[in-house]
Amino acid sequence: MKQKLPGFLLLIILLSPISQLYPQELNAIQTVVPFLTIAPDSRAGGMGDAGVATSPDVYSNHWNPAKFAFIEGKGGVGISYSPWLRNLVPDINIAYLSGYYRIDLKQVVSASLLYSSLGDVPFTDNYGNLERTFKPNELAFDLGYSRVFADHFSGGIAFRFIYSNLTGGAYSGGTATRPGISFAADIGGYYHNDISLFSKDGEFGLGLNFSNIGSKMSYSDGQTSDFIPMNMRLGAAGTLNFNNFNKMTLAVDLNKLLVPTPPKYDGTEIVAGKDPNVSVPIAIFQSFYDAPGGFSEELHEITYSFGAEYWYNNQFAIRGGYFHENASKGNRKYFTAGAGFRLKGFTIDFSYLMPTVSNHPLARTLRFSLSFDSNAFKRAGISE
Repeated sequence: MKQKLPGFLLLIILLSPISQLYPQELNAIQTVVPFLTIAPDSRAGGMGDAGVATSPDVYSNHWNPAKFAFIEGKGGVGISYSPWLRNLVPDINIAYLSGYYRIDLKQVVSASLLYSSLGDVPFTDNYGNLERTFKPNELAFDLGYSRVFADHFSGGIAFRFIYSNLTGGAYSGGTATRPGISFAADIGGYYHNDISLFSKDGEFGLGLNFSNIGSKMSYSDGQTSDFIPMNMRLGAAGTLNFNNFNKMTLAVDLNKLLVPTPPKYDGTEIVAGKDPNVSVPIAIFQSFYDAPGGFSEELHEITYSFGAEYWYNNQFAIRGGYFHENASKGNRKYFTAGAGFRLKGFTIDFSYLMPTVSNHPLARTLRFSLSFDSNAFKRAGISE
C-alpha cells in the first residue's frame, strides 16, 4: 500500500516561522523538530520568551540548566500545558513536565519531558481515498546536571533524546518513512550577583546557553538528514527590590540558530552564501558567516526577547514582554502578558500571546503552568 502524506508538509509549515512571511522576502533558516524552540512555560511565555538569565525556577532546564545550581529549595516539580496554533488547527497541544533535586549545596540534578501532539492527520491513497487517520507526535526527554563553580557562577549540562513520529510509517514517493531520532546536549553558564541601584538592593544575572547541539535527523532511508534547531541564547536580567513587598525584574534575551542559512542558487550552482550540506561542527561555526546577504543578514537572524516581571509580596506577579524576529527570517512579532500566584509552595502561572498583526497563527495562544516546591511536599507528608 502506498500512502500520500497530505498533512506532512502542512505540519512542518505550521510549526515553523517561515509560514508567517511573504514568499518573495523569505530566506528563513529551516530545521526539523521546531517544537524544541517553543517556550514551554508560562513565566517565560509571559515575558516575551526571555529566560536564559532570569532567576531560576523549576522550568530552567529549557532555558539554561546552569541556573538550577542557584535555585532555592531541596526539590520541585512543574507541569505546563498550551493549546498551540488554535487559530489554524483545533487539536495541537504542547505539554512540559520538569523537576529538579538538590544533591548538596553546590550540585543539582534535573529532568524534563517536552511532548507535542500534532492532532489528527488524514492519510489517503493515490486516488484521494482516506486510508487512515494518524496523530503525529514529538517528544524530548532531558537529564541535566548543574554545579556551582564560584560564589556567583555556575555551569550546567543537559543531555536530550529527541523523537519525532510524523508519519506513522506511511510511504512517501514509494519509500517507507520512520520516526526521526536524534541525540543532543545543552551547555550553559549562569552568573548572578547582588547589586545596589538608586539606594535599592537587587540582583543582576547573565546567562549563556548552547542548546540542541546534536545529530541531524531523517525520516526515511532515502531522505537527506536535516539539522535540528541548534541554538545560542545570550541574555541579562536585573531585579530591583523597591521595599519588602515590591520588586521588579527586567530581562532581555538574544537568540541565534546555529544552523546553515540557505544560500542563493543559479541553477545548481551556489552564487551567494555557503554550502549547507556540512557536518554539525562545521555548521555551528559556519552559521556565523554563511548568510548570502553578508553581515547585515547575519544580524537579521538574531531574535530579541524583552520581558518584565513585577512581584508583590512574593505572592502575586504580573508579566509582560515583546518578541521580535526580522521579516526576512520569519516575521514573528508579538507582545505577551501573564500573571502568577504563589501560595505555600504552590505556584500557578498563565500567559497570553498577542501578535502585532491580525489573523496571525499564534493569536490567542495561552499557556498554563503549575509547580510545587519542597515546602509543598513537606506539608503533604513527603520526605525530602
